[in-house]
Amino acid sequence: MLSLFNSWLHPEPASTEIIGTIPEWINGNFLRNGPGKFEIGNHKFNHWVDGMALLHQFKISNGQVTYKSRFLSSDSYQTNKEHNRIAISEFGTVTMPDPCKNVFQRFLSRFESHKPTDNANVSFVTYKGDYYVSTETNIMHKVDPETLETTEKVDWSKFIAVNGATAHPHTEPDGTTYNMGNSYTSKVPPTKKTEDETLEGATVLCSIPSVDKTKPSYYHSFGEQNNYVVFIEQPIKLDLLKIMTGKLRRKSIMPRCISILVFVFQVSSIKYLAKPLSTFHQINAFEEDGFLIIDLCASDDAQAITNYNIRNMRKSGEALDEVSLEFPQINYHKFNTHPYRYFYGCGFRHLVWEHPGQYPSEPVFVPSPNATEEDDGVIMSVVITPDEDKSTFLLVLDAKTFEELGRAVVPVNIPYGFHGTFNATA
Repeated sequence: MLSLFNSWLHPEPASTEIIGTIPEWINGNFLRNGPGKFEIGNHKFNHWVDGMALLHQFKISNGQVTYKSRFLSSDSYQTNKEHNRIAISEFGTVTMPDPCKNVFQRFLSRFESHKPTDNANVSFVTYKGDYYVSTETNIMHKVDPETLETTEKVDWSKFIAVNGATAHPHTEPDGTTYNMGNSYTSKVPPTKKTEDETLEGATVLCSIPSVDKTKPSYYHSFGEQNNYVVFIEQPIKLDLLKIMTGKLRRKSIMPRCISILVFVFQVSSIKYLAKPLSTFHQINAFEEDGFLIIDLCASDDAQAITNYNIRNMRKSGEALDEVSLEFPQINYHKFNTHPYRYFYGCGFRHLVWEHPGQYPSEPVFVPSPNATEEDDGVIMSVVITPDEDKSTFLLVLDAKTFEELGRAVVPVNIPYGFHGTFNATA
């Protein structure tokens, strides 16, 4: 699957070939985020999540689609580009000493603290109606959904005492947004009161102490219900001491497994024990018949993290290690926190829509106008292929039947990404 990792930049809108029919009621920008550059000079990243953020836009209007992409203008991207090497450490890749420095300077550089990456390559999120790209550090970037240009860099820690935040906040119908982040300090910055401040008014609702303060659990998302926030303290642990000394030891911050507890919080905490599991994405949480129900994608171990090493993902066919069902999506705006029937997900061999040699990405549900049922709408997914003779395409399925309605064939191959969203326009 080597060709999946070639980065193809297309900053100007490109026409696509429409096969079948793209429903004319779909009007807006289908935005995608994910890693798009895995080599800087002679240096190569080790893990899929390390690649430089490449933003994608599929503009859909009156049954036609155009495509464009742009690298996120992050400090990490600009610094790496300037030095023509990996100069900023990422999740699975630690930067090497600057070869232009002398031996003594390279030795001293081992004791310099890590500069946190602002390579926000995970998702598109919204705060106060604006679009941002986010990862799991304390930095996110405001992006214009029309041009994909970076317009503002936002540091969570200047608004609230966190060292990072998830890339999967929950948003209420009234626009209120909830998120979770780690805090390794008791220092609390003043709450911003100015209206033009990006995260003005952000407040702490509750704090959840880690069982082991030196080894907090890694978490990628969390569950939300009308009366509860659901946090899973899973056996993937972050060793803070090793993270702080990672540059000295030339080791990445890849987590390791220890134990598990599941926590469910309301005003007072309730703790539930569960068998060990590893999870990245919760699907939904709701109350029914006096029970709190949470659905999630999970596995028995943390092998999925290893599966996403670049070395494994360059394999193809049966040589590709099994990857669990992932990237779940629902009819979020109508059924998040409520009983529901359908969720949509994908894996390397799990989507109901399946064609040999073609790999669909996260399926995003878009409701049809005046929808009355949960699955009234379409599913959109970007499908990639390692076959250099075939192109990437935007796939549109009927959400009820999974019948293919149409596809928009892009004139270039693009990398497999993480998450996206649909920005509807009139």
